[in-house]
Amino acid sequence: MARIFPATMSPAPFYDFQERNGGKILNGSIAWVNQQTAQVIQAAFRHATYPDISGERSMAFLGKVAYGLTNIQINDLSIENSEVDFKEDDAIDIAIQNVTASFKGTLSYGYTGAWFVKLAHSIDFEIESSIDLQINAKLMCAKGRVAADTSDCYLTFYKLTLHLQGDKQPGWLKQLFTDFISFTLKLVLKGQVCKEINFLAQLLADFIQDRAANFLQDGAIGVDISLASFPVIKANYMESHHKGLLLYKNYSVVFSDSMFAPSLLSESRMLYFWFSDQVLNSLALAAFLDERLVLTITGEELREMFEMEDTEAHQGIVQEIFQGTSYNDSLAKVWSLTPPEIALQPEGTIVRSLVAVELSLFSQGAEPTVVLYSEKEVTVTIQSAYVEKKLVLHLADSVIEPKVFKCALERAGADKSLRHFLQRIISVAGIPEVISRIEPALTSLMNSKGLNLFEIKNPEIITKEGYLIIQLDFGFPHHLLVDFLKKTL
Repeated sequence: MARIFPATMSPAPFYDFQERNGGKILNGSIAWVNQQTAQVIQAAFRHATYPDISGERSMAFLGKVAYGLTNIQINDLSIENSEVDFKEDDAIDIAIQNVTASFKGTLSYGYTGAWFVKLAHSIDFEIESSIDLQINAKLMCAKGRVAADTSDCYLTFYKLTLHLQGDKQPGWLKQLFTDFISFTLKLVLKGQVCKEINFLAQLLADFIQDRAANFLQDGAIGVDISLASFPVIKANYMESHHKGLLLYKNYSVVFSDSMFAPSLLSESRMLYFWFSDQVLNSLALAAFLDERLVLTITGEELREMFEMEDTEAHQGIVQEIFQGTSYNDSLAKVWSLTPPEIALQPEGTIVRSLVAVELSLFSQGAEPTVVLYSEKEVTVTIQSAYVEKKLVLHLADSVIEPKVFKCALERAGADKSLRHFLQRIISVAGIPEVISRIEPALTSLMNSKGLNLFEIKNPEIITKEGYLIIQLDFGFPHHLLVDFLKKTL
């Protein structure tokens, strides 16, 4: 029994996609693959178009007998078993066993004999068949995308029985047409079914890659997931290599060589994603250039931040800052002055950026007054998790280094108590507030791409020096495949 384990080992990819199955996960994942494969094969049989079949043969005493099978349609279909196996020769063996299919249509025939006038007959027919299907699938690289080739496809017939309408025709006639039609029908079925399977295989390959590209895109920001090298299939894993370059307007980012190696991953989970910190930095750069790293805080949220400590000294500073202005008429703005720098380490994701904080008060009929402005270099260490279909960000550590401070209040700008008060607000309330905004925003973005439709089991986000690994088990939403096939076919 094979283990599914796609990995990427491109010369310089930022992003590696892997699926693995091993141990207790193996049997369940293979069953899942077999189920989806059977669904696709059924769709291929049902959607294939079967051309009319015609022929003519000379028979002793009967003269020439001409026949035609028209309006051939599949009537019933079932698949008893399917097996998927990876091979060392870069192939995926798909064995579909005991396909029971019945076809219906119209049989027309006529003959001219020495003692007969020319006659024409038309009757309904049904064909019962029992088939095994063997596919030797290969993955290729075509125009930067994974392409599936299932042209190495064989059908083996164990049963092919022709039933004429009501079975009232003479037995010799039924046998005659069975002999005539059997060979031709087998060729037609093989050609049409295998052609449809190849079409569906490529359709699904494009569907998966389009969804992956869409998942890594938001607005003008995207990631190039085109292949960096030829996909490889081994006995216990499959690997694909993706470029992973930033797609944002005319900006280009060059990555250094990847440190990825399959040995960095375990073999205990079904699905692995490997990211270098280079891709996270390129995405952070795009978010900065796209002016997304801006946050405003007002009203109740602002009140909670400034009144987190109810001491007399702090109350005095707050009153002096807001000068009687309500929190609803006040606005705190936080934005990044430089692209964030991201470094992945065992302790978490370390993000460093020069950040500006500005507090403005609004008066009716007057321009807003900036009472406080500061620039600080903020370094935070974040530990991430995905729990109950939500992204959870835990602040493990933070370091704030003041750079610029401007104050419009009467007290001196060098007032240490005011600086200490604002530093504490940013550390204890401001940074957690920013993180609390990022969590639902990223969760909503991922859900808009359909992540919440998948049954994700025991996901782990593991950070190492220079890269992170996302590993999980999952259940593919069967209805997505069904809906896709219905809409496409």
